[in-house]
Amino acid sequence: MPLRRVFPRILFRVSSRTVSRAVSPAVLRACLLGLLLTAGAVAAQLTREQALAALDSPNAAARREAVTELGRSGGMADAGALLEHLRDEDADVRTLAERAVWQVWARSGDPQVDDLLQRGIRHMEDGQMGQAVDAFTRAIDLRPDFAEGWNKRATAYYLIGDYDQSLKDCDEVIERNPSHFGALSGYGLIYVQLGELERALEYFERALDINPNLEGVEQSIALIRYRLGQSGKQSI
Repeated sequence: MPLRRVFPRILFRVSSRTVSRAVSPAVLRACLLGLLLTAGAVAAQLTREQALAALDSPNAAARREAVTELGRSGGMADAGALLEHLRDEDADVRTLAERAVWQVWARSGDPQVDDLLQRGIRHMEDGQMGQAVDAFTRAIDLRPDFAEGWNKRATAYYLIGDYDQSLKDCDEVIERNPSHFGALSGYGLIYVQLGELERALEYFERALDINPNLEGVEQSIALIRYRLGQSGKQSI
């Protein structure tokens, strides 16, 4: 349920006059050559079959490229393979695999539904929760089998404090996508708000079992265990 991480975008503004004074022609030629080589590498993207095969490569760079490509062009059928790499021995592969999982989960296969999903996310980011709920509801009406529509609406309901409806939408997510660690951690957040720490702990642990890279969930588990231990409900 939680919103995906927002990575800051850093924009560089450098005038051509500044560049010409600060950088030698030789350096500029080298940079242009590098850009051309990079463009060539991007053009030679992996096919889906090549990416799936590369997931088993002993080379971490090949696995990174594979999960990145599946995130770019894969679908729900590839989610299981990506989830396995949330436990990859390479930290970058784990990070890229998590991002790729969210990317494939967000694809319904219907451009109109995908557009509604993105529109709802923008409304949430702007604090327009009513409009976000409306957009996600329209997506759900068009594709009730699309788990991420339910998940995003659960998030919106959570943010406006409608925990009962958020729980119902989380149920719909897990019915369609039992491995959805976002919805599982969403249950945990709701039950914390409701003061039901033991139930929150159960769902946080389930989320972490699927995705061991959820640092915030791991911290929440430690805090809940501490609080339950102090209350005598669980040993520390």
